[in-house]
Amino acid sequence: MNIKGQILAENVVFIILNLIFLTILMLFVFSKMGGEAQLEEKYSKQIALMIDSARPGTMIHLNMEDAFEKAKQNGVNYEDVVSISDNLVNVKLREKTSQSYSFFNDVKVTYEFDSQNQKEYYFFVDKK
Repeated sequence: MNIKGQILAENVVFIILNLIFLTILMLFVFSKMGGEAQLEEKYSKQIALMIDSARPGTMIHLNMEDAFEKAKQNGVNYEDVVSISDNLVNVKLREKTSQSYSFFNDVKVTYEFDSQNQKEYYFFVDKK
């Protein structure tokens, strides 16, 4: 009689722990699925790949309207959305985290936010 009670308790604990694990897993998946994290990754990779393929003297014009909407919702300044330092492109659409991606082209990149239009960034690729 005592053994049946122990098996039931062990199964209940096992099921509860599995439910907790699945809940945490689903929260993680939903947080990464549609939103800021995906846009940060998309734009950081896109900018880095464009810089890699650009020759010195190139000007890149990138419309980031959807990213700016997410940044505005999260209280991030438009000027802080993109930063580039030491061959690393950093895109920040959330207050606490950001996404970085590196480029391999040995060039100097300056960037500027279009303050009039407030939808675009300009990237200037020059020789080092």
